[in-house]
Amino acid sequence: MNLSMWQQGWYRGAEKCESPNFGQRPQAAQIDLIVVHSISLPPGEFGNGAVQQLFTNQLDWEAHPYFQSIQGLEVSSHFFIERTGKVWQFVSCDQRAWHAGVSSYRGRSNCNDDAIGIELEGTDEQPFTDFQYERLQLVTQLLLVAYPALTPERITGHSDIAPGRKTDPGPCFDWSRYRQALLPAR
Repeated sequence: MNLSMWQQGWYRGAEKCESPNFGQRPQAAQIDLIVVHSISLPPGEFGNGAVQQLFTNQLDWEAHPYFQSIQGLEVSSHFFIERTGKVWQFVSCDQRAWHAGVSSYRGRSNCNDDAIGIELEGTDEQPFTDFQYERLQLVTQLLLVAYPALTPERITGHSDIAPGRKTDPGPCFDWSRYRQALLPAR
């Protein structure tokens, strides 16, 4: 893995789709956490571009009844991995994406300050695809090289930083498979 895959926090292997929903990280921030999420819009529907529209403030709130329940929401993530394995990037990893919301982990609140958010296209009730695990592993390994404070032990789910409020990536996400894939080859 080499650092030539990055340019100012942007992964060259991702489809770049800049979101206006980001900010500067606080001066004392240290990028040392990866948060795995899942999302589909409307829930359970895939491949329709709605997530990309949400993250870029272009979602037509009238296009589906569910969208009215999230109308006006301004959120983003650093990465979004479709079920096909296609990787999108919305915010430079050097910037603060708006993915965690009210959150706390290991004694620190406001996880957006120090975290990189990776959204998987999915739901709590459906398994993720092999393509998604492969791309998630690749992106994670590249992040571990590019941001030395990140370690495999500093990867968690949205449900862990916002318990009671969030459940993603959900029980169908195979943490063991993901963590095993990050281990060095013997």
